[in-house]
Amino acid sequence: MNDTQNKDAALVAYLTILGAVIAIFMNNEEKKTEFASFHIRQALGIFLSFFLLGYFVGYADSWTVSSAFYLFYFILWIYGFSGALSGQKRLIPVVGAFFQTTFKSL
Repeated sequence: MNDTQNKDAALVAYLTILGAVIAIFMNNEEKKTEFASFHIRQALGIFLSFFLLGYFVGYADSWTVSSAFYLFYFILWIYGFSGALSGQKRLIPVVGAFFQTTFKSL
């Protein structure tokens, strides 16, 4: 399998939660690569934790808390996306190792 297909699945994973689901199907058993799987796990973890924690942050009813939350997740997303774009497997700070162990079957 060539590197562009690996990179395509990794990049698609960072394009919304739907992109992560599409990337899982792009990285099926016959074409499965460790690079794409790594980034799928990272992206899926970012999106799921964003939705789970965002629910509780919404109850804070504070503009500063909400904006800090969005900025934090945007920085994590940029970090992961830039790693996929450059062809590197970099763990997302703080939670990357947790995502790798939690979603190890992907």
